[in-house]
Amino acid sequence: MNTAHDRRWLRRGLAVLSLAGALAAPGLLTAPVQAQTSDATGFFEGPDFSSASGPQIYTTICQGCHMAKGEGAKGGGEYPALADNPKLAAGPYVAMMVLDGNGAMPGFRGMLTDKQVVEIADYVRTHFGNSYSDPLSLEDVKALRGVNVAAHDDTD
Repeated sequence: MNTAHDRRWLRRGLAVLSLAGALAAPGLLTAPVQAQTSDATGFFEGPDFSSASGPQIYTTICQGCHMAKGEGAKGGGEYPALADNPKLAAGPYVAMMVLDGNGAMPGFRGMLTDKQVVEIADYVRTHFGNSYSDPLSLEDVKALRGVNVAAHDDTD
């Protein structure tokens, strides 16, 4: 072991052995491990998500990207603000976004009932500085869901 290369590998090997010895110290590896929870845990406490209301859906699904006050976010991606958003004036637009998503936003067609789509659309249209009080109807959502299913159905 006369070369610098050999000495460097010996030092690395000794460092690894030292680290292994430190980790094997009494109590360090034998201490009980506790699971961590995310901040999103516990927002919906009902027995079945199909009973979640508009505000519960927003808190559980939407606010992770659109933020608690609907202000949107920028960083790892761009998440549009829902607060004071004139695009929300069109209820069917909101329903289409919820059903099919757009860009980085996934669609929730298979997760939410028609009633829940109505509730979340009405919720974001009447909160965060928005005052679009003309409600979306179940019939509107059923029609939008049907149009999109036919347009995207490639099972023939």
